[in-house]
Amino acid sequence: MSLPTPRPHTRGQIDILTELEPGVERRLDRHLATAREWFPHTYIPWSQARDFDGPLDGSPWRPADSPLPDAVRDALVVNLLTEDNLPSYHHEIHGQFGREGAWLSWLHRWTAEEARHADALRTYLHARRAVDPVRLERDRMHHVSAGYRSEHSDVPHALAYVMVQEMATRQAHRNTGRACGDPLGEQLMSRIAADENLHMLFYRDLCADGLDLAPDLFTQAVTDVICDFTMPGHGIPGFRTRAARIAVSGIYDLATHRDQVLRPLLHSLRLMERTGLGPRGEQALDRLGRHLEQLDAQAERFRQRSSAVRLPPRT
Repeated sequence: MSLPTPRPHTRGQIDILTELEPGVERRLDRHLATAREWFPHTYIPWSQARDFDGPLDGSPWRPADSPLPDAVRDALVVNLLTEDNLPSYHHEIHGQFGREGAWLSWLHRWTAEEARHADALRTYLHARRAVDPVRLERDRMHHVSAGYRSEHSDVPHALAYVMVQEMATRQAHRNTGRACGDPLGEQLMSRIAADENLHMLFYRDLCADGLDLAPDLFTQAVTDVICDFTMPGHGIPGFRTRAARIAVSGIYDLATHRDQVLRPLLHSLRLMERTGLGPRGEQALDRLGRHLEQLDAQAERFRQRSSAVRLPPRT
């Protein structure tokens, strides 16, 4: 299989990949020193599992088997199927900035850590009989067969996207665990969220380096990503309905995205306080400010309507 053609990563005479690589090396060393080893099999309630129908002649799955609320099941499925598309994410990131050196070392480490998440989540869901395993596998085949293609064609936009996406994924896992009502499930989701937090810190700090290196370019990239953000799992079958149920439950809604994802990132980057920008950067900050005001209004409208929303039951 041929590798993707590298996408543009220069701005004038600045080679962004080369300029940022010392920061990649430092953040990778920090990550390796900080990341805690963990083992998915220790979070699985093996003694509570039962054989399914099929070659083992066990019991077919029934909705009554699941101990989890419907919205939590939706969130777990969305989280899992998003993690399942790791081969496409690896391919996309490799094409953007993973060709050699510290960038490639980081990409391989990130991929190895992310692969644990899908393994652990799927095994937990099967052991708990939390979701329909046949539907889950059919949805996985559909989603992974469709693949994922990044809409961001340069390094600043790609870095800004993975920064926001990792933060959003961290919160989605963490909030799902808190809502599941299962101490073991909460421990597992918290463990996965801790991985995602370290990944977010890696990308966030590289974006901070980029803002120092090319302020206008990275300010525009962060603004573009925030204003047009979609989760990588938006192609999952039934995503819109599932996302609506998840939002109404309070696991992840507009207010969550604003308060637990965007505001902490913007505060850490001190983006809204940045001075000395050129016209492109100033225009981007103005656009970002308007977007945040609109998000406030949308979150308030959603809060007012959410109690009256009637959604189709989970099947």
